[in-house]
Amino acid sequence: MLCLGIEGTAHTVGVSIVDENCRVHSNLQDMYEPLEGGIHPREAANHHAECLIHLLNKSLEEARKGFDDIDLVAFSQGPGLGPCLRTVATAARSLSLSLGAPIMGVNHCIAHLEIGRKTTGCEDPVLLYLSGGNTQVIAYSEKRYRVFGETLDIGIGNLLDKFGREVGLRFPSGPAIEKLALKGEQLLSLPYSVKGMDVSFSGILTAALNLLNQGQKLEDVCSSLQETSFAMVTEVTERAMAHLEKEEVLLGGGVACNQTLRNMVECMAEERGAAMFVPDAELCVDNGAMIAWTGILAYQSGMRMGVEDTQINQRFRTDDVDIGWR
Repeated sequence: MLCLGIEGTAHTVGVSIVDENCRVHSNLQDMYEPLEGGIHPREAANHHAECLIHLLNKSLEEARKGFDDIDLVAFSQGPGLGPCLRTVATAARSLSLSLGAPIMGVNHCIAHLEIGRKTTGCEDPVLLYLSGGNTQVIAYSEKRYRVFGETLDIGIGNLLDKFGREVGLRFPSGPAIEKLALKGEQLLSLPYSVKGMDVSFSGILTAALNLLNQGQKLEDVCSSLQETSFAMVTEVTERAMAHLEKEEVLLGGGVACNQTLRNMVECMAEERGAAMFVPDAELCVDNGAMIAWTGILAYQSGMRMGVEDTQINQRFRTDDVDIGWR
């Protein structure tokens, strides 16, 4: 079975072709980068629409396949930005109808987990999922992926991007903040906002900007921002692992590319006698391969969708999906 997966929840549009063994035949993406400010949903959607035909053709060319070889079309159904989701859903419906291929809408968060679980070889991990719009601690239980902790306001990637925008860094700001943080020389005090199993980042953003206004060095603020926010999510992840008696932790989402975060989670896992797993960088960021692979899992488990079932869901909860393949 060959599945063509289309990702388009936020700033990145991706197209990938994956088979039933999770062999990735092609995996292409293009990121919308605003000249200033953050993501403008309508402009991002226009970017996706302009890129999709080229990405589709290039993906087929790279995979050495034709449209007639596609057995299944999968797309990111949510959560995400409405205009972006509608753009890729429209493309997926058009492909499904024109090719006579079944269609499958996929939960973006679960797709991160499933591609990581398959490609790293972990079996039953706690997933620490960190991206621009999402921050969740997830684990499988009784036919669903349950959320054991999450952000109460903004995602951790959004925290970094908002801070970067205020200090003049290009979007996305995470990589630039990581480089600046390496030059930091002292740890500054910032709010450590852990509330039970949940976290909150809006206060730390305000406090970090206040430190800059008080004359603190940008490098020190970047380092402190990373250390504090990463420590928060590492703490709730460790608590979830202890509660669930899990011995594996899997990182997912674009922020999982950050080496400081990886070092912190790896240290925590080693102290627990557990193992940390991280997919390749191109599978941490938003990509079509994770959508295609999760679409295959859903289809092979017996799930079916008609075009009438493919409405987007901007608030598509991780724990709303019945997991028939486990």
